[in-house]
Amino acid sequence: MIKDLPYEERPRERLIKHGAQVLSNVELIAIIIGTGSKRESAISLAQRLIMEDRGLKFIVDSSVEKLASIKGIGIAKAVKLKAAVELGRRMMLSTGSDSFTITSPEDVINLMMDEMRYLNKEYFKVIMLNVKNKVIAIETISIGSLNTSIVHPREVFKAAIERSSSSIILVHNHPSGDPTPSREDIEVTKRLVEGGNILGIKVLDHVIIGDGRGISLKEKGYYEFE
Repeated sequence: MIKDLPYEERPRERLIKHGAQVLSNVELIAIIIGTGSKRESAISLAQRLIMEDRGLKFIVDSSVEKLASIKGIGIAKAVKLKAAVELGRRMMLSTGSDSFTITSPEDVINLMMDEMRYLNKEYFKVIMLNVKNKVIAIETISIGSLNTSIVHPREVFKAAIERSSSSIILVHNHPSGDPTPSREDIEVTKRLVEGGNILGIKVLDHVIIGDGRGISLKEKGYYEFE
């Protein structure tokens, strides 16, 4: 049990003394759920919750009902976990793009990875930039498998025009975790680059987000961006 640990080794006390950054995923989850059970400590329960074949993605993807069905979790702890995930997502969205300048594909990957790596559907987003490549806004254009009928230039550039964007960067995720571009990805990119050239809004890149890594179509030479 946590109470059996030396005082200075308990997760809550370690966080107070050293900061949240020094705690493991298990310790952070143990603090969120608060208590274990008569037979299992909060740390043991947290370890079981994100056992090796699950990981943090399991908490992100699971519904409250699914988490609650795990022995020792229940509705109250499941709600706390989902609330923590959602709060982190909202904080990232509110601060992640504030005055952020894009200088490389790595900047895009770092900006979008936490938001998009665990999504279980394909989200197509557009990052809109000003003349100094500072992020003006990020908008979701479509949700679902990427194809030319879903991602229409009209919707993409409508958002860019409304924001007076000088240029845009296309971003979408692969729920499989593998960011390797598909034939559809390349075809959609070609169509949008051509549309941007006509409208005078440059498409600077198309970045695909996987689980922990991303691919820039421009950097990999999949298509010629002007």
